[in-house]
Amino acid sequence: MPDSKKRLLFEKQARIVQAIGHPLRLEIIDFLKNGEQCVCDIAGHVGSERSNVSKHLSIMVNAGVLEHRKDGLKVIYKLKCRCILSFFSCMSNIFRQQAKESSKLLNVL
Repeated sequence: MPDSKKRLLFEKQARIVQAIGHPLRLEIIDFLKNGEQCVCDIAGHVGSERSNVSKHLSIMVNAGVLEHRKDGLKVIYKLKCRCILSFFSCMSNIFRQQAKESSKLLNVL
């Protein structure tokens, strides 16, 4: 059984994974890879209402994935740590591996 410090680390990691574990949130993260954006531009890009996008942004801010600032009446969001983008690369590697395994299975049939 992990010690309490390690368990706390796992809990914090799970909180981040949960915060990004929604298709719309992943799309927002991908959009923000090009730099900071206001809620209105994010909502337009993902094709969702601002109120819905704001809820998703809030979840990611609270988990430490994004940060925000006010610019007049606009709220601007950006990635807090760009290394989150390596998660996309990791998922692509997993998909490629799954495709190889599926291909091998189909060759057996």
